[in-house]
Amino acid sequence: MKPPTKAQLARAGRKERIVAAARDIADAEGWSAVTVRRLADSIGFSQPVLYGHFPDGREGIVRAVALDGFVRIGAVLQGDVRAVATAYLGFAHDNPALYEAMFSLPTDLAFATADTPAELRAAFGGIVGAVGGDETRAETFWAALHGQAELSRHGRLRPAAHQERVDLLVGLFAS
Repeated sequence: MKPPTKAQLARAGRKERIVAAARDIADAEGWSAVTVRRLADSIGFSQPVLYGHFPDGREGIVRAVALDGFVRIGAVLQGDVRAVATAYLGFAHDNPALYEAMFSLPTDLAFATADTPAELRAAFGGIVGAVGGDETRAETFWAALHGQAELSRHGRLRPAAHQERVDLLVGLFAS
């Protein structure tokens, strides 16, 4: 396999800058502030350059941010049930805009199908491993984690009971 050319490396670098800028704007102001025009202005690229990297515009950018998020969360979802629960909830808390791109914003990312991207499969693999390899059990654990993350993010759960909820969930799945 041939090493990438300078042009390919430059293109990849521009794409990474676009994704990072989208994530930064979303972190600071929410996803409604992330537009192709705003991104172009913030990183000094023309809108046609952004569309050259992401022909489907904002949707493609959100998809790229979400895929990056799955790589990031996949890197921390390692270990036993407690470690995975703590890492998952910590990631969701520390990266609310990124988590929103991964799970709440509309994308064409397919879950649990033959078309599921490798990044999603790898992240889910950490959850599967934590619960002993049973995918249905892993989906249930993931759903409980996601519910806690979303409800906490929107102030619907008592913050003081966070550790008690984690302990209860770990107790249910750590066998």
